Parts: sequence; C-alpha cells; structure tokens
Amino acid sequence: MTEDPESHPDQHTEPVLEATAVSVRRGGQPILDRLSLSVPQGARILVRGPSGAGKTTLFSVLGLLEPPDEGEIFIEGTDASSLSERHRARIRRDTIGFVFQDFQLVADLTARENALLPQTHGGDRDEAWVDDLLDRLGVSHRADRYPETLSGGEKQRVAIARALANRPSIVLADEPTGQLDPETTDRVTNLLVELHDDADTALVTISHDPSLESVFDRTVTLRDGTID
Repeated sequence: MTEDPESHPDQHTEPVLEATAVSVRRGGQPILDRLSLSVPQGARILVRGPSGAGKTTLFSVLGLLEPPDEGEIFIEGTDASSLSERHRARIRRDTIGFVFQDFQLVADLTARENALLPQTHGGDRDEAWVDDLLDRLGVSHRADRYPETLSGGEKQRVAIARALANRPSIVLADEPTGQLDPETTDRVTNLLVELHDDADTALVTISHDPSLESVFDRTVTLRDGTID
C-alpha cells in the first residue's frame, strides 16, 4: 500500500464509507476475509488486485448491492448492514454513484435519459447539472442517441454522468477503463478525477490497471480476500 499522509487533510473526519471486518463466502470458500477499509470524505482510493481476488464482490458489498456474511458497512456513519432492503436502496440512490464495468445503460433510453435516471428515481431534479456533465464529458452531441449507437468510450462517459447525477457522497467504479483503449482510458480517467474534485465526492475505483495509480492519492491491494 502506498499513501502520502499529507495528501489527506480530512483523514481525521468521520469516513463517508467504512467496511469493518467484512467477510463473504461462497460454497464455503472465503471471497472476502475480515476485510476493513475506511474512505474519508473527498478521498481518491484505488483498489488493485489480480483476477479472482474478489474485486467485483468488494464493489457489490461496498455499494450495498450484496450484504456481507459477516461485518458491517457504514455509510456516512450509518450501519447499513442492519437496514431493510428498501432503506439500503434509498441510500444507494441518494448517496452512492455507480460506474459499472459493463456500463449497464438501459437500451431503450437515450444517453441523456440514462444519465438522468438517478434523478428520475427520486433524487432532486437538476437537469442542468446533468446536461453540464454530458457536455464536459464530451458526449452532449450524442445525448439523443441510444446506447447501441455509442462507442465503448461514449457509453462509459454516459455512465460517469449517471453516477454523478445526484451529486453522491461516494462514487464506486468497477474497472471503469477495462474495455477502453489506452487513449480513451487516459481521457476518461482524467475526466472522472476532475469531476470527482468538482463534486467533492469520495472516489473508490477497483481496477487491475497499474497505470491508474498516478491519479489516486491512495492505493491499496486486495489479495486473498483482504487488503494489504
């Protein structure tokens, strides 16, 4: 793990996301093993690990998409592990932005409609913010197009706009550059970090790509179900 303490002026504040002794087992085999991770407000954390290390499972658990078998997940000080699924869904909508590895855009919605989805499902309606995101991400001219007509890089940028639509406290990104060419990877990564700074959100990116380390202020390694 590499970390520069001076890059964390807020490191003594209450974390916006915290995993404490989290374990997940499948078929009796440990996928995550008493893993703990603390994410301060505004932090940029990269979680690296080899294939099969449990990165996607960690993404699901941190994002309240899957409950751990043991341990707790705290979101802005609230123990989400003990909440009903309805309450967890509300936290996901209002507090967490997701950038999925396979984009998960809705096929019969336009790019703009996809980006607006978090607001459509109960967030504060601020279409001007979403339009600004699409513009800054370079896809405003594709706003009325459907996902099947977009390139991989365009889909990823629409997914980033959707993740930031509700100005979440936390953005979780699972292999956000995994399907992109090197040039698009650099452009998308820089835009994600820039927008993270502007929105004052914490960013946790899960990736095997070592080239991403330079834009994160902390890198941790997931190995054998736990963080080094």
